[in-house]
Amino acid sequence: MAAATTTTRGFATHPSHLSFLHHLPHPHRNNAHPADVDELSKRRRLTIGRNRVGVSRISCCCSDSAVPIRSSSPAEKRNKCDERRFDSNNRPPHRAGLKAAAALPFASEQSQFASKQNSKVNPRRRPRCTPGNTGPQSRDTPPKRDTGIASEKEWGISLLNEHVKESGTNEDGSTWYRESGEELGNTGYRCRWTRMGGASHDSSSEWREEWWEKSDWTGYKELGVEKSGRNAEGDSWWETWQEVLHQDEWSNLARIERSAQKRAKSGTENAGWSEKWWEKYDAKGWTEKGAHKWGRLNEQSWWEKWGEHYDGRGSVLKWTDKWAETELGTKWGDKWEEKFFEGIGSRQGETWHVTSNDDRWSRTWGEEHIGNGKVHKYGKSTTGESWDIVVDEETYYEAVPHYGWADVVGDSTQLLSIEPREKPPEVYPNFDFTRSPPAMGTPLPENEPPPPPPPTEDEPPPED
Repeated sequence: MAAATTTTRGFATHPSHLSFLHHLPHPHRNNAHPADVDELSKRRRLTIGRNRVGVSRISCCCSDSAVPIRSSSPAEKRNKCDERRFDSNNRPPHRAGLKAAAALPFASEQSQFASKQNSKVNPRRRPRCTPGNTGPQSRDTPPKRDTGIASEKEWGISLLNEHVKESGTNEDGSTWYRESGEELGNTGYRCRWTRMGGASHDSSSEWREEWWEKSDWTGYKELGVEKSGRNAEGDSWWETWQEVLHQDEWSNLARIERSAQKRAKSGTENAGWSEKWWEKYDAKGWTEKGAHKWGRLNEQSWWEKWGEHYDGRGSVLKWTDKWAETELGTKWGDKWEEKFFEGIGSRQGETWHVTSNDDRWSRTWGEEHIGNGKVHKYGKSTTGESWDIVVDEETYYEAVPHYGWADVVGDSTQLLSIEPREKPPEVYPNFDFTRSPPAMGTPLPENEPPPPPPPTEDEPPPED
């Protein structure tokens, strides 16, 4: 039997059964004092004290009823910032959550949510389309959950240099098409694109994929992908990915933004999921990252949101909020937030549970870090437990992102290599600022009358 698996900032599941959400422990079995509560998964540390700055990891007081988070993205360096966990001393052997087994977006034995065609081949690693190939190879496999934002290399975008429009039929009866072109706008806009797709011989499965490259005279550059499909089992999916370079209109700094959206729906059961990821960076270290996720498996649903914000000057804000519910009315969740600047800041969070009979339980906790080596910890729960203590403890937090401006620039070579466009003359007139202004006392042209003198205070206003 496969072991339980976990997801980035999400819930975990055991692939052998579908109880994908973990019920919070009963309050009377979960009366841990904050001194016994485990810390968050530790990352880069900023040690606050005299002449002490080093690398360390995050610590936090939280409930052991929270759900562990694990990173599953292949881009380990970029997604270290996603390895925010809630660990506990009394972790059960199997956490519950909605997680696909291996490459499947649903952990259902009845719904093998990947096409049987080319199941052993990664579609992003297949040879890309060139005019010499007989046709584009099938990419009728759905996206994977909790893989974040793929890199340029993982997508392998290769646009055709010439206009192409062709189609054909393979030996097995499946059909394919491929076309490419270029669109030009009136203000210097240019878009190069390549589209391809195909269908099985009986049209029970089909796929479509489009790549594009956009630019204009302002320096805007964009690289993108959109793909969709469905298989013979009725499963359907859609995915898009974008990478953009532009100049921020307020700061005039170069900014790179990356995003991905993914959706999938089962054709055999009431199951589906959706994810939206984004990352934004500028040349002075300002960084914003986040994700919104949703999933459903029959009578159970879950949601998750998280965000990170670095202002590039030492201030950092991070938060996570995840919750779940069943059709019977049971609900539970966990959320936390931290704010820090120059070693001073706070953390706070809440774990809660509502039964189908509307019985409610919650535990709140908080930490205040004032930069002198002491931390004020406090909290309470609806069962009467409470604490309010001051402990000697170093302050740990991540002041800068693990994956920042220098990293995203190094991984965006294809985006940066897009040829810039020239500014069209009709956008606005060109001003020649190199010419010197006329000298004082220069006579006006003879064909233009001199301007009238300004009126004096005693002079009456002109008559209409």
